[in-house]
Amino acid sequence: MLTSTELPAPARSALTTTVAKEYVHRAALSDVFLTGCTPDEPDAFTIDAQWPRCHGFYVCDRGLYDPMLLCETIRQTLPLLTHTAYGVPIGHQLSWSRLRYAVNPHAMRVERTPAELQLHVNCTNITYRRGLPVTLSMHYEVTRGESLLAVASTVFHCHTPAVYQRLRAGRAGTREFWGLPEPTPGLPPGRCGRDRPDDVVLSPTPDADRWRLRVDTAHPVLFDHPVDHVPGMLLLEAARQAAHASAPDGGAWWPASMNVTFRRYVEFTSPCWITAEPVPPQAEGRDKGLRVTAAQDEAPVFEARVAVAHIP
Repeated sequence: MLTSTELPAPARSALTTTVAKEYVHRAALSDVFLTGCTPDEPDAFTIDAQWPRCHGFYVCDRGLYDPMLLCETIRQTLPLLTHTAYGVPIGHQLSWSRLRYAVNPHAMRVERTPAELQLHVNCTNITYRRGLPVTLSMHYEVTRGESLLAVASTVFHCHTPAVYQRLRAGRAGTREFWGLPEPTPGLPPGRCGRDRPDDVVLSPTPDADRWRLRVDTAHPVLFDHPVDHVPGMLLLEAARQAAHASAPDGGAWWPASMNVTFRRYVEFTSPCWITAEPVPPQAEGRDKGLRVTAAQDEAPVFEARVAVAHIP
């Protein structure tokens, strides 16, 4: 029997690592899920990813991976491809406008080893300015072994520092990030499908299906580096937690699909209000459909149609 000191070294070709954290706009290496990228043809790529069996924030529920882990993995592909395949310099800003995904629950099961994924990405509707892309659409087929794990699409935009300064109208920078007050009290964690109070992103209001967005800039995953507006992943998490909180039985509701529109930046300087209302399911076999909206200063900033399945 081999001891730990006698284990053979893996072949050099078998060694893997994550992509550079700067290419996916993360500060923590532990939250980089992409491991490689191969161009297949012009504007088509295969991106490798690995999901850990256990994550401190993207928590597995009843043996299934968190669909928000899929969203974060997709988000990481946006800067990776713009920087490495399309020559966008580090320091340019990216903004989401659309995101849609649908997952296959059978392929989301947590197994005895980390999940090895491939994201087959096609980039379309690319608009260039001075040789750099300013708008891209991406279409994904995500596979796990022989199984189709998810399909997804997204539309996003790239901004030079000068353009971003104009878009933000003086709000670019992290001054407000560092000066925020303590976050508002959150819902009970179990009410929104969470175990830890620090992971709750909804604060209660007198209305049953309306909450205040809880912004905790000390959260190590949602805010792993200073930013000048509320991140899109926080809004997606709010939509998922709203699905839990609006369930009449407080059951385990799993966001099997979302169709999301990001309308405006969500600022730190005024409350953002989250509302959920039932809608007909988007696909057969889903147990519940929701429309989750966010508004700030009486203007709509975010909308998500969520189809959720109940996890037995």
